[in-house]
Amino acid sequence: MKLFYWSPFLSNIATITAVINSINSLKKYSKNIKYKTSIIDSSGEWQQNSDRISGINIIKLYRKNYYNFLPKGNFLKSRLSQIIIFILNFNLLRKLLIKEKPNFLIAHLVISLPLVLFFFFKFETKLIVRISGTPKLNKFRRFFWTLFSKNVHIVTCPTQSTLNKLISLKIFPKEKLKLLYDPILKVNFINIKKREKIKDRFLNTDYILSIGRLTKQKNFFLLINAFKEIKKEYPNLKLIILGEGEERKKLEKLIEDLSLSGSIFLEGYKTNIFNYLHHCECYISSSLYEDPGFSLIESGFLNKFVIAADSNTGPSEILNASKNGLLFRNNDKISLVDQYLKFKNLSFKELMTKKKNLKKFSKNFSFFKHYQNLEKILSN
Repeated sequence: MKLFYWSPFLSNIATITAVINSINSLKKYSKNIKYKTSIIDSSGEWQQNSDRISGINIIKLYRKNYYNFLPKGNFLKSRLSQIIIFILNFNLLRKLLIKEKPNFLIAHLVISLPLVLFFFFKFETKLIVRISGTPKLNKFRRFFWTLFSKNVHIVTCPTQSTLNKLISLKIFPKEKLKLLYDPILKVNFINIKKREKIKDRFLNTDYILSIGRLTKQKNFFLLINAFKEIKKEYPNLKLIILGEGEERKKLEKLIEDLSLSGSIFLEGYKTNIFNYLHHCECYISSSLYEDPGFSLIESGFLNKFVIAADSNTGPSEILNASKNGLLFRNNDKISLVDQYLKFKNLSFKELMTKKKNLKKFSKNFSFFKHYQNLEKILSN
């Protein structure tokens, strides 16, 4: 069975890991069915991750790598790049599907191109649309999805909340919507990486950890302002944020204005986050929305306590009405501070129960579980 993955990206995002892990789960566990998997490289984006895609077949649609020339940064630049990718790859992707005739095309990002192609042309390939992140549907986008939905074979959703939302919107027939958790947990890899040394200045130090691109969605402005209040109760506490993005300078200025330069550290993008997770006091997600929230799952697997915004997206589902951690009101500084202080005052039994619940839930995101569910989808 031949599977092509379509997932153009502009920066280091969790979807990259999801695609790579999905392919590797099929390679590791499929025995009766031979899967021939490939990633379609639209502009050269996958060459940026050459160390992570060893053993995975990459199909280049371009003659010359132009990834580095694509506009990157804010919303408008990202949209412009998506339009460029759409136009330059329209005929190339069409010809590839006609020539190679894969059984399935699994589209993660820039799904507008596959939707349009499958609407106007007939292929022997079946289209699987993967919802990556909580869909934001304005009237135009909703009309667009509804119009082109008839030629979609299956739509997979990363969380139950996203599945329920799409059911309520009635864009796709209910029978085409399937829950498919991302393959996040590579157990042996995590257990090795968590032992790697972190910077000396963070050893034997209590710190809160947060991970994500420095963007509006991650809402680090809220976290930093809340940390200012938390430090009044715990003056020796530190905050480490791992990630890079367009809001770095604004965040650095806020940290300086709040006189927190010695307590908050923007450590940039890290290829290994597990050693930082392993040593942190707790993990906090201030994101306005996530779907599902890879770092929450990884924190739970490593027995770390998690506090997250109740965004009615992934974190709300993962923490299950605060049974698996603590939820604070979305975009509410006072609520975040209150929940952190509540965490500090939990009894040992309450603390262990919530950690145990989260670790149990995190096992839904293993490679094997993903493989089992994906194989059911592909065999229908």
